Amino acid sequence: MATTIPGSLVNKAKKHFMGMPAPSGYVPGVGRGATGFTTRSDIGPAKDSTDVPETGAGPPPKKAKDDDENEELNDNNYDEFEGYSGSLFSKDPYDEEDEEADKIYNMVDDKIDERRKDHREKKYKVAIEKYRKERPKIQQEFSDLKRQLSNVTEDEWAAIPEVGDSRNKAKRNARAEKLTPMTDSMLAMATSYGETGSTLDGRVQSGMMSTIGGMQSTMGGMMTSLGGLSSGWQSGMKSGAASSDLDLIKIGQARNKIMDIKLNQVSDSVTGQTVVDPKGYLTDLQSMIPQYGGDISDIKKARMLLKSVRETNPKHPPAWVASARLEEVVGKLQVARNLIMEGCEHNKKSEDIWLEAVRLHPPETSKSIVAAAVRALPHSVRIWLKAADIEIDMKDKKKVFRKALEQVPTSVRLWKAAIELEEPEDARVLLTRAVECCSSSTELWLALARLESYENARKVLNRAREHIPTDRHIWLSAARLEETRGQSDMIDKIIDRALTSLKANMVDMNREHWLKDAVDAEEAGCKLTAQAIISNVLGFNVEEEDKKATWMEDAENFERQGAVACARAVYGVMLREMANKKSIWLAAAHFEKQHGAVDDYNALLERATAAVPHAETLWLMHAKCKWMGGDVEQARAILAKAFEHNANSEEIWLAAVKLESENGHYPRARRLLERARKNAPSARIWMKSARLEWALKELDDGKKILAEALEIYPDAPKLHMMMGQILEEEGKFDEARKVYTGGVRKCPHSIPLWILLSRLEESQKQTIKARSDLEKARLRNPKVDALWLEAVRLEKRAGTKELAAERMARALQECESSGILWAEAIWLEDRHGRRAKSIDALKKCEHDPQVLLATARLLWSERKVKKAREWFERAIKVDSDLGDAFCNWLKFEQCHGTPEEQEKVVNRCNKYEPRHGELWTKYSKNVANWRKTSEEILRMATEEVTIPT
Repeated sequence: MATTIPGSLVNKAKKHFMGMPAPSGYVPGVGRGATGFTTRSDIGPAKDSTDVPETGAGPPPKKAKDDDENEELNDNNYDEFEGYSGSLFSKDPYDEEDEEADKIYNMVDDKIDERRKDHREKKYKVAIEKYRKERPKIQQEFSDLKRQLSNVTEDEWAAIPEVGDSRNKAKRNARAEKLTPMTDSMLAMATSYGETGSTLDGRVQSGMMSTIGGMQSTMGGMMTSLGGLSSGWQSGMKSGAASSDLDLIKIGQARNKIMDIKLNQVSDSVTGQTVVDPKGYLTDLQSMIPQYGGDISDIKKARMLLKSVRETNPKHPPAWVASARLEEVVGKLQVARNLIMEGCEHNKKSEDIWLEAVRLHPPETSKSIVAAAVRALPHSVRIWLKAADIEIDMKDKKKVFRKALEQVPTSVRLWKAAIELEEPEDARVLLTRAVECCSSSTELWLALARLESYENARKVLNRAREHIPTDRHIWLSAARLEETRGQSDMIDKIIDRALTSLKANMVDMNREHWLKDAVDAEEAGCKLTAQAIISNVLGFNVEEEDKKATWMEDAENFERQGAVACARAVYGVMLREMANKKSIWLAAAHFEKQHGAVDDYNALLERATAAVPHAETLWLMHAKCKWMGGDVEQARAILAKAFEHNANSEEIWLAAVKLESENGHYPRARRLLERARKNAPSARIWMKSARLEWALKELDDGKKILAEALEIYPDAPKLHMMMGQILEEEGKFDEARKVYTGGVRKCPHSIPLWILLSRLEESQKQTIKARSDLEKARLRNPKVDALWLEAVRLEKRAGTKELAAERMARALQECESSGILWAEAIWLEDRHGRRAKSIDALKKCEHDPQVLLATARLLWSERKVKKAREWFERAIKVDSDLGDAFCNWLKFEQCHGTPEEQEKVVNRCNKYEPRHGELWTKYSKNVANWRKTSEEILRMATEEVTIPT
């Protein structure tokens, strides 16, 4: 019966196993992963194999290893929520249900992953961008400098110093390795080093020494050794070199002798002269470079395939041609020739194989091959042309062509080739025969007509129309012929008959082809023929509602191609059929102004004003044309007629005032303005009235008119601006400030008014007030680039470059596509950063004239004259109304161009008459320059342009 200890007697602070012996095989700490070591005292004395094992002691017997022992069931592989990381069911079979469950779980995982994919990628991209900003790559930090490397010239590259060598003098100037030649005996000794050899003693061989042991005698002073047998074997360094020395000189002589024998073998056995140069033999061998660089196995495969094709079907010419070209490519030209000639024997009726044989053979042999080809194929045009091409002498060529035409009289190619070799008279005779043999060739008929006289040419063209009634070129040639003879009345009849005949013969009338023929006729100098074609063909396949757009597009296309007569004919057709369209008359007038004479321009405008009398622009253009021609009275008469058809028209009133004021008739101009203020009052009429008084230095009258106008039109910003500018000119800055302040209250969206107020404050040393006014303007007019530009320039003038850069950054954020801001930003950068900024500007505003102008000035500062001129040209093409571009271009030409190039810029400025641009308007809107011409304003503004640095 077990003894039970009462719980009250048990010490709970002491473990129950303390003081008990350890079980057999116990290792302290093994449960928590500790590895101990055992000694002989731990194991105990060795046991004999016959000892009986103790029962119940020692570790249990080992089990066979299975998958359970491979599981890592330690604490590091255990999780409180998931347990051990091993699979609980790894031993169970994997059936279809398990596979279906895995598929479902995988689909769920993929769906969840797809849902978060965009967010994850966006988050990753943001993290990468943030990382790149904080730690940019080295190549990004030097990107602006790398862009400038493309502009470094060859001289600048050559001037860059080399990197110094930091090594010491001994390493920098290391002596070259010296090699001392060795003698032949030393080389022979080195080859036999360490070997053993045996020799016979010479004294024994000659009988001077006896080898009989135990006996020694002296005979005649000569010593004989009887003391035993001398071995004669020696070891060490002594060897048989005496009998096996290598004579390298003799080896070299033998090699040369063998080379001579080989060279003699290739000599000519008849004349005894060698056909090989002995001195250049090795050099020639080195220069033999194979022409084919492909794989040799590919050549062998191709040879086998082509050989199989040839043997299977020897009547297949492409196989022979391909085989010959293969051998030609690999450099075996003779094999190629043999193959192609064998192919000619099997395929005597093939043009291609004969032509290939002629190509592969030299000229001496090719003539006989061509002769055989002609005998086999007497009607082949290509072989006859090749036969003529081989001949060098012109007479021989003509003979070949005559023989060819006897065999193939219907070949147009042969007739054309033969005619090209003849003189005009002989060519005419040949063409007469050619059109009989080839009556369906339009080219031959037209060529014969060009060589004949006028009467005979008409007969030839009539015969050509009988043989070829479906070709339009014969009719067009007849029309050109009549025009060259001055028969202009026949041209329209011929074109009309041509269209009728072609329609009767069911010929498809292609409108594009006829328009192209019109352009060709004009290029040939037959403008009447071109106009007749346009008049009769322009309406083909064009719907009624599409006529205007289609015809305007045709006129623009002709103008781009330089076909002025065709474009004029298109406008003539449009004006006949749509005479009441103002836009067509305007387009025709602009066309005549650019490409026509002054009289034609005046005549067109006179017709336009009669056809569209209510078009004010046409009346003004007509009056200006007369005025520029010096006929002021006629210009007045035209404006008087314009008043009859357009009563109280503001444009006509102002044109009449400008005509009188420009010619010095100021009282008449004042009377016209007074009548205009009564009959056709408008803010512009009042402004022009005040401007006239201002220009004539009648400031009091001007202010009086402006005061009256502001009472009638208080929301007209230009009236406030003019009043303020007059007060500034008089030095009354406080009154000007009041006018500007009242103006921005009445017209808060007038940007020039805000800028004038800011500049007035700045001129009075009130920079803070000017900055405040611009801030108010930007609040009321957000995203206006002109206000941001003025703020940036205000800071620059104040000397606060950091604030200017900050304003520019904010401006580009708010107005990222503003060309004028990007142009200013380029020059706000330091010199090394301007190129990168210009590239960014061109990406944002590729076709902005201000950016193009700033880029041109940047290239100018870098002294890239040719590129800068191209960019000035580009800026003018984009916006010909920008006067600043002309000013900078003229200054550029004054520095780097010729007088002819400067005159070109001035002429283009007079042609386009620009009106906009910050620098241009500074002089053009100044009342002191109110009667200056465009050229005078251009030269004045050019003086203020600074040379960029």
